[in-house]
Amino acid sequence: MRQGWGDRELDLPPHPITPYAAARRAKLADTFPGERLVIPAGGYKVRAYDTDYRFRADTAHAYLSGNLTSDAVLVVDGGEAVLYARPRSDRDTDEFFRDRQYGELWAGRRPSLKEMSDSLGLTCRHIDDLPGALRASGKTRVLRGVDDRVDALVTGDEGLDREFSRVLSEMRLVKDEWELGELQAACDATTLGFEDSVADWANVLKYGERWIEGTFFRRARAMGNDIGYDSIVGGGKHATTLHWIENSGSITPGELVLLDMGVEGHNLYTADVTRTLPVNGRFTPLQRDLYSLVYAAQEAGIAAVRPGVAFREPHNAAMTVLAHGLGDLGLLPVSVEEALDPDSKVYSRWTLHGTSHMLGMDVHDCGQASPEAYAEGTLDAGMVLTVEPGLYFQEDDLLVPEELRGIGIRIEDDVVVTDTGWTNLSESLPREPGEVEAWMGRLKG
Repeated sequence: MRQGWGDRELDLPPHPITPYAAARRAKLADTFPGERLVIPAGGYKVRAYDTDYRFRADTAHAYLSGNLTSDAVLVVDGGEAVLYARPRSDRDTDEFFRDRQYGELWAGRRPSLKEMSDSLGLTCRHIDDLPGALRASGKTRVLRGVDDRVDALVTGDEGLDREFSRVLSEMRLVKDEWELGELQAACDATTLGFEDSVADWANVLKYGERWIEGTFFRRARAMGNDIGYDSIVGGGKHATTLHWIENSGSITPGELVLLDMGVEGHNLYTADVTRTLPVNGRFTPLQRDLYSLVYAAQEAGIAAVRPGVAFREPHNAAMTVLAHGLGDLGLLPVSVEEALDPDSKVYSRWTLHGTSHMLGMDVHDCGQASPEAYAEGTLDAGMVLTVEPGLYFQEDDLLVPEELRGIGIRIEDDVVVTDTGWTNLSESLPREPGEVEAWMGRLKG
C-alpha cells in the first residue's frame, strides 16, 4: 500500500485575500506592540458519535490569514506572522491510509505547508511545533474559546484576552474593497436562491417549509461555502417566531411565508436577507396594508443610513413609522408620542427586535466590539448593516383583532454605508408589494 505513489505537490497562485490579510496583521501587531498574539482556526466538532459537522474556520483566524483548514493557529509575534498548520500526511504514515478525520483516502487532500505558504503569503510550520513556540517568554494574548488545545497551552489572563477579542471584532467593523465584493457576491447568490425557491412553488405547496430550506441550501452549496445561518422559513403563524428554523410546517394558500436566508460565500462572507411573500402570489388587502407599513418602515430606516449618524438611528426611524402605523390600527394603549418614549416603547410588543446589526463574515458580525464602537457608536463609510423592521402578531394575542393574529412580516436588506449615504447590496430582490407580486408571477410561470 505504501509504495508506488507519485508526488503531487501543487503550485498554487496567491489567494486574493493575501495583501488585505497582511495589512490586517500589521495593524493588529501595531495595536499590541511587542506581544505574542494567538488566533486559532478551531477544530472539528462532533455531530453524533463518530461523525463531525462540516468544518468552518473561526472568523478572526480566516480574516487575518485566509486559511480555512482545521486545527491551524496563526501566531503574530514581534510583527512576524507564522501559520502553524496541519498539512496532509505522507503516504508512509498510518494517518494517510487509516485516519477517518485527516487521512487523504478518507477525508480528501489537505494542502501541504508549501502550498499553504504559496497561496497565503505566510510562513507555515507544522502544528506540532506550536507548543515550543508558545513556551517562549513574552506577553501573550489568545483568542479564547476557539480551540481547547490552544487554550491549554497558554496560561490565561482574562482581561488581556477579553481586550484582544474586542479589538479583533472592532477591526472588522469597516469593510475594505475586497470584503464589499465578497458581500455583494453573497447577496447576488442569495437572490438566486430566493428565485430558485419561488420557481419551484408547486413542490413548495406540496412539501412545505423544508422544500424551500433545501432548495436554498442547494444554491448556497453550489455558489458558496454554505448557508450563513440556519434558514428561517416561516409559513403562516410560524412567521411570528423570530428564529423559526425547524421549518416543519406547511405552506398554505392564502397565508404569508417569511423567508430569512443567506448564502455564505467561499471566503465566509454572508448575506442576510428576508422577504415575506404571499403564498397565492398576490397579497390580500389586509396583507398588503400590513406589508406596506413594514415596507415604509424599512424605507425610513434605510434612508437614515449615512456616515456620522448614530448606529441606532435607522432603528429609531423605522420604529417611528411602525408606531404610527400601530396607532392608526388602534392597537396602542397610549398615544403614539407616549409609545415612542424610551421609558415606554409599548409598540415593541409587536416589533420585538432591533432593526439593524452589523454584517460580514459572521451574520451578527463584530459581536465582541465595545458598545462605544458599535451599538452606541456612529456609522462610518464601509460599515455594512442590515435594515430589517418587522411586525408580529402572535396567534394568541388577545390585544389585536382576530384577523391579525398569526401574521408575521419582516423585510431585510444588507446596506453599505458610503461616503454620501448608502448602497443596498440586496436591491436586486424586489421589496415593493407590487414588484413582489410581479416577480412571483414571472418565476412561477
